[in-house]
Formats: sequence, C-alpha cells, structure tokens
Amino acid sequence: MLTNNKNVLAWVDEMAALCKPAKVVWIDGSDEQLQALREEAVSTGEMMWLNQEKLPGCMYHRTAVNDVARVEDRTFICSTKEEDAGPTNNWKSPQEMHGILTPMYYGVMEGKTMYVIPYSMGPIGSKMSKVGVEVTDSIYVVLNMDIMTRVGKRAFEQLGDESNDFVRGLHAKADIDDKKRYIAHFPEENTICSINSGYGGNVLLGKKCFALRIASYQGKNEGWMAEHMLILGIENPQGETKYICAAFPSACGKTNLAMLIPPEVYAKEGYKVWTVGDDIAWLRQGDDGRLWAINPENGFFGVAPGTNLKSNPNALHTTEKGTIFTNVALNNENNTVWWESLDKNPPVDATEWKGAKVNGPEYVAAGNKLAHPNSRFTAPAKNCPCISPEFDNPQGVPISAIVFGGRRAKTAPLVYQSFDWKHGTFVGSIMASETTAAAAGAVGVVRRDPMAMLPFCGYNMGDYWQHWLDMGEKLGDKAPKIFHVNWFRTDDEGHFIWPGFGDNMRVLMWILARCEGKADAVETPIGYEPKPEDINIEGLDISVDTIKELLSVDKASWMDDITREGTGIEAFYAKFGDKLPAEMRKQLDALKARLA
Repeated sequence: MLTNNKNVLAWVDEMAALCKPAKVVWIDGSDEQLQALREEAVSTGEMMWLNQEKLPGCMYHRTAVNDVARVEDRTFICSTKEEDAGPTNNWKSPQEMHGILTPMYYGVMEGKTMYVIPYSMGPIGSKMSKVGVEVTDSIYVVLNMDIMTRVGKRAFEQLGDESNDFVRGLHAKADIDDKKRYIAHFPEENTICSINSGYGGNVLLGKKCFALRIASYQGKNEGWMAEHMLILGIENPQGETKYICAAFPSACGKTNLAMLIPPEVYAKEGYKVWTVGDDIAWLRQGDDGRLWAINPENGFFGVAPGTNLKSNPNALHTTEKGTIFTNVALNNENNTVWWESLDKNPPVDATEWKGAKVNGPEYVAAGNKLAHPNSRFTAPAKNCPCISPEFDNPQGVPISAIVFGGRRAKTAPLVYQSFDWKHGTFVGSIMASETTAAAAGAVGVVRRDPMAMLPFCGYNMGDYWQHWLDMGEKLGDKAPKIFHVNWFRTDDEGHFIWPGFGDNMRVLMWILARCEGKADAVETPIGYEPKPEDINIEGLDISVDTIKELLSVDKASWMDDITREGTGIEAFYAKFGDKLPAEMRKQLDALKARLA
C-alpha cells in the first residue's frame, strides 16, 4: 500500500467491490513497475514498440474505430441543480447518473487488473497543485498518465495522510460501446466517471476532466482559476522574462504559439521564448498580489497531423523519445510513424491508422488519410527543446498579459487591448471562430467559444464570467492586461494577410510593451490598438499599409456580429437568462454605443 490515507483506501476498496477485478495494482511511479507494464501491454497486443534506435522509448497504440476523439454529446456535468450546469453543458442529476452508471460498473473488471494511479496535477510541493486518484483497467491509461502527470508515491506525499481533497476518477473500458459511453463529472462530489472509451481525452482523467471541468468548479469555490490557456515566457537580451497566458479555440495555432521560435529579427538580438505549458493554466493570486500560473500537466497531448519541422519543430523534437503515438500511420519499412503533413512522402509500405496494410502514396492520392485527423502524441514536457527553466517551480510564474484569440476572416483586427479587466472579461466572453473546411458543416459559420472554455467549464458559464469579474476585483491594479488577437484575417481572395507562426512574436512584443507602459495605443470603439508603425515588420514582405488594413475596424461588421440571428453576441447571451452578469450586458451596451 502506498498510503495510509483512510479516505483514499476506503474509496479504492469501494471501487474494487463494485468492479470486482481479479487483482488490484497500486502504481508507485517506479521505472521497474512501469517498464514491466510496457512489456505486458506489448505481449497482449495492446501496444507495440516502435524503432528503438530512431525513437527510443516510443510506443504505438491504436484505439477502436468508434473511439477516436472527445465526445461532447456523451459528456455530462452532474450537479444537483440543472441551472448550476448551465445551458452550454449536458446535465443529469447525480442521482440519475449514478443510477445509470453503477449497474454498468458492477463486475466490469472481472478477470482483469484494476490499476490505482495516484497523480499530482502541478509540481510536487506546490500550494497550487492538486491530487487525483484514477482507477482503470487499461495499461494504456497508466502509461499515458505517467507522461501527462506526476504519478506514484510522491503524489500521496503531496496529499498527506488525512486530506480528503483528492479527485476520484473511475475508468473502465467495458465494451467500448459508443452508445453506452459516458464521461460524467460530479463537481460537488469531486468525482469523474468514464466508461466505454479507451481514447485519450475521455480516459486520461487528469486532462480536461480534472484540470478544467472539476478544477474550474474548485477554482470558483476556492478563489482561483483553471483556464484552457498556454503559458509562455519571452526572455529579453538582458535576461528578464515576462509571461503571457493565451486562450484559443481548437485549430487556432495554440501549440505553435506555446512553442514559438523567435523570428530572426529578435533571435539575433538574443530574445528567447520559453514554454511553460501548451494547454492548461491554473492561476492564483500570489503573496505579492499579482496573478501567478502553473501548468498542472507534465506532458503534451498533441494533435500529430500538421506537426512538422516547419510548423512546429519544437513539438516534433519533443516526440522523439519516450512518447506514445495513438492512431497515427506506421512506416513498416523502418517501424517509425507518419502522419499527414509530416513530410510530402507517405511511406510506400504503410499501415494506416485502422490497421490495414496499404501503399501510402496510392492510398493518399485516392483521397484517404493514413493517420486519423485527431491522431495524437503523448510526450514528456521535459523533452521540449524550449521548456521553461521555471516549468517545475512550485511558485509558478507571474503573468503580465492574458491573450484571447479566434479565427475571424474579417471582423477582429490583428490585435487590440481591452480598456480594463471588466472589458477584458467581456472580450473573452464574446470570443468566436469561423468554421474552416476541416470542421464538419458549412464554412464561415461563427462558433462562440468564450475563453476557449465552452466544452470545459464545469459549471454555469454565467457564473464563470462572474468569477472572472470577482478575480479582477481581487487583483485590482495588479491584474494582467487583457488583449485579443486574430492571426487569420484574409484578403478578398481568401488568402491570409498576416504571416503567422513565429512572426506572431511581433504582436506579442507590442503586447508586452503595453504591459510595461512602453508603447502608445490608439483608442477605437472595440479597445486600444497599436499605431501601425509600432508593429515591427523588419524582414517581412509586408508594408505599414498592410498593418493598417489588419488593424481596421469595420463597424458594420461588428454590429452584425452583435445582432446576427442565431450566432450573434446577443443571441448567445440570451441563453444565460438571469445568470448573465449585469456587467456583461453593460459592456455589450457600451460597445454598441461606441460603434454607433
């Protein structure tokens, strides 16, 4: 036994009595135990080793064809009152959900091993960290959790012998039946239940389930924030580093920004960019009154397709050892991996993600995908060439700026700053992206995704915005400044105007200059914008006039964004009824008045 904590022992006993495993194995985090589990997973065919010379420590796993992504329609927030889950979450009462799940879990692990995984979200020894215990019947889950979190005995040292403040996670693969798949969160019980899935985001319960859905609820009650944000540091030539948190909906370049490579104009001066986190930030007010952030995770769970030496070399290098690849293609010639956009040469002797042997070039030419579009790599953060020296700092890092972003062809300018924290909360609440060809359905449809938290907020989003406003009150003049960016403005032919990728640093530099009081701004109806000449375009093939165009504010387009039937801001706000904070309505009215 790894702990004397009676709360943990009682809960694990209860889960074992329910699921009836043949044996229970506690994960201590030792190399010996984990290596034995890897060999066992290979012997049963659950996983396979990749080429150990080219990809040392790397493994491959294939999920069921019906089990390849997070399933939002099967994800529930089970609060006692429906209004506490809010209009943007699926709700069932705890009583009803336990009534559905308990019979499904009864005896579900007969003849199998139950693994008990203690894990810490955040650095061991940090006041900002939290502990979870996940029980599962999947070695794949154990090995992924070992990469994504800080697993083993040390997590119980973080928890202590008396505390009951741990998140309980119960996962069983069952029959991988997508009609009976449930990912259920019980915020008032500190509990997550997942059944009938074996895929990453649904079963690595420390990820979105704990680190965002449960933690956002904990943060509201305890006075801190769990946010779907990257954390990066920009170090200047004098050796000072300033930190930024940024929230983007999917397909908006979040991981690329987190691991940004400075353009030559900054690199030659000695600027460096450091990655603290690529996905989730936990933020608390420090003793100095400022907002500090930790990355609760210990690894990256990244989308493989589109990752290559040009788009994100740091991410690609991170995957070169100790990584688990899920649903990518195999290059059988040398037992390595391949995915779309890795390079232009699909392997001739390939195994596509479902397991069929194919001729890669012919298969791709016929319009097929060798790797699943949501195929993944689970890679240790310490592999990342630009991982921050502060990654494991229990204090976290102090945040100067919070950046929101979306994908808008015309409406949002390249960058603007909110007037203050309240206005910044409003700016985050109206965040949106337009669907691209990659997303199902029509192109150009506006999807609201406030703070990029729509699928991940564990309670009513109206209350969530109020919590943001309350945090602003608490932080006062120490609050980070809030900005909005849009890398995706297009010309009339539909081509992106801004170069993006590493050149996004040019915009971040203006943001940091604003935070330090070193840059001017122009007041517009939507917020403060840079003077066009204050965005550094040295070495770029664009002019100051192009920057002017990128910063233009089309009032008619903004009014349409507010009033448009179905997807406008007013229609979105209407969903929240009297849960919408009065301040949000006030901010919207003020924007309308400024536009008029």
